[in-house]
Formats: sequence, C-alpha cells, structure tokens
Amino acid sequence: MRVKNWTGCREAFRRFSCNTAECLGCPWAFGAALALIILWAVLGPWFHFSDTWQLVINTTTTIITFLMVFLIQNTQNRDAKALHLKLDELLRSTSKARNSLVNLENLTDDELATLQAEFEKVQLRAKVRAEQKNGQAATEPRAEEKRLPISELRQN
Repeated sequence: MRVKNWTGCREAFRRFSCNTAECLGCPWAFGAALALIILWAVLGPWFHFSDTWQLVINTTTTIITFLMVFLIQNTQNRDAKALHLKLDELLRSTSKARNSLVNLENLTDDELATLQAEFEKVQLRAKVRAEQKNGQAATEPRAEEKRLPISELRQN
C-alpha cells in the first residue's frame, strides 16, 4: 500500500491556521465576538431566557473553542520550532557555546534541572562580579562554574 504525500495538505493547513490566527487575534475580532455576546444577551428576554437561547451560546462557544485549540496549537508548534532553530544556529555559531545544548528539548526533566542549577550558579557568579565591580560587598561566596557535557548528565 502506497503512503500518501501529505505535504500539500500540511502546507494548506499551515497557511490556513496562520491566517486564521492572525485574523482572530486582532482587536476587530474581539470586538465582533463581544458584539455577538451582547446581541445574545439582549435577545434573552425576547426568547424568555429559554433553554434553547442558552444552548445557542454554549454550543457556539464550545465549537469555536474546540476548533481554535487546534489552530493555536499549530501556530505555537511552528513558532516554537522556529525559535529552537534560531537558538540552535546561535549556539552553533558561537565558539564558546556548548553544541551539546542544541537538542535540549529532548532531555529528561532531571537533566534539565541539573542544567538549570548550573546556570543559576553562573547567574550568581555574574551577580557577585557585578557587586564587586561596583565596590559592594559580595552577598554570596563566588560559586565555581562546572560545565557538564550532556553525556555526563545522562550517566549521573
């Protein structure tokens, strides 16, 4: 059985989701949604606040929310991927950067916590240096920076 090529479909959905998110994320879309809610509320007395009147707004908002979740998730995934690629390029192009950090999103939570602790030490060290440079007494002793390669993180 031959696997279909979904590239055209994916590209059409990407364009649709980006355009829809762009349009629905503007002030005019918010104003239109607010106007519809006000219209619905004003029509309440005319429909005697019936179950059908309530069902209309509940069903409409549920369907819109359900569909928007997929559109927003698609655009967020794309933005996150683009951001990761930009950061990866910066890491790759900086000589002092650890290239092992390029696929950081694939680490376990424990490995990420270890790296976070390492960068907190770096931040503390920078703070101490800044205080010393400004002639203030250092609030913490100078922390020694230890740069662990990703391979060591996975062994620990």
